[in-house]
Amino acid sequence: MTQTATEGAPGHATVEPPRVNSQPAGPSWGRIFVSGLILWSATVVVTFATHNVNLVPTIILLGSFLVPVAFVTYAFGHADQVVTAQRIFTAFVYGGVLGVLGASVLEAAFLRQPSGPAYVGVGLIEEAVKLAALWLVARRLGRYTMRDGIVLGAAVGFGFAAFESAGYAFNALFTAAGPSLLNLVETEVLRGILTPVGHGLWTAILGGTLFRVAASRGRLRLSGAVVGSYVLVALLHGLWDASRGIAVWLTLVLTGTPVQWLLIQLGRTPAVTPAQVHLFTILSWGLLALDALLGVLVLRGRWRRATAADRVPPPAPLTLVTTARGEG
Repeated sequence: MTQTATEGAPGHATVEPPRVNSQPAGPSWGRIFVSGLILWSATVVVTFATHNVNLVPTIILLGSFLVPVAFVTYAFGHADQVVTAQRIFTAFVYGGVLGVLGASVLEAAFLRQPSGPAYVGVGLIEEAVKLAALWLVARRLGRYTMRDGIVLGAAVGFGFAAFESAGYAFNALFTAAGPSLLNLVETEVLRGILTPVGHGLWTAILGGTLFRVAASRGRLRLSGAVVGSYVLVALLHGLWDASRGIAVWLTLVLTGTPVQWLLIQLGRTPAVTPAQVHLFTILSWGLLALDALLGVLVLRGRWRRATAADRVPPPAPLTLVTTARGEG
């Protein structure tokens, strides 16, 4: 007689692979984005038509949070079930509030003048505070997977981007000529377009590495891989911030006249030609595109690695064979 231990038999334990969250019952990320864009556009039109300044906070909040919330909703649909909606919300808020507070304090203490090292310093500081926020949110997870790290990292990064964009939009409202609603709207549109390849992308890369390292021991810890990813995203962040300065320098190197260089040496701002303005625009946007492409390629590789691990079939259950010998 033979007896085979199969799934569900007493004494046999199987480990189920992580399951991806099913689509939430609420609106999808696409419907959230479209409906939010309609509401924001309607608010802008009504504000321009009525000059009702009470609507300005609504424009700032809707415009700053629309793209981050839509992308976080998209990421949540690709997470394992251990990542709940409450944890995503917590990561978004912690990443936003604690991130901008920590970055403001540290940058005020250590960074004074904009320069090459200062841009790198901004990247190091802001990516460090986002990493700390992610660590705080994820410190008690029951299981760590690379995919969950990417999703939670994106939530932290997009939270930071949303609150930071609200601050930039508020500052854009005030100009030397007085409050400018047009300047506010232009700032929100530009930052909304660039948001997907900024903070959310960088922290997603770092979060994936952090969770991959944690998966081996079941707890978060620093390692060479985590530090390497941190330095990588900090450099991408620094290049992003320094793109305008680099574009100015390249424009002068390629097209600068002796008179312009002399005025710069004297500490004066030289007049620029229309050709130099066009070249500067091309170079600055080209550097941003290059930075975004590098980040997307890195994240794409990490995501493929994370999802490939989920497709590996679990080992077949052990089969226990026993033979019962009767008397005679």
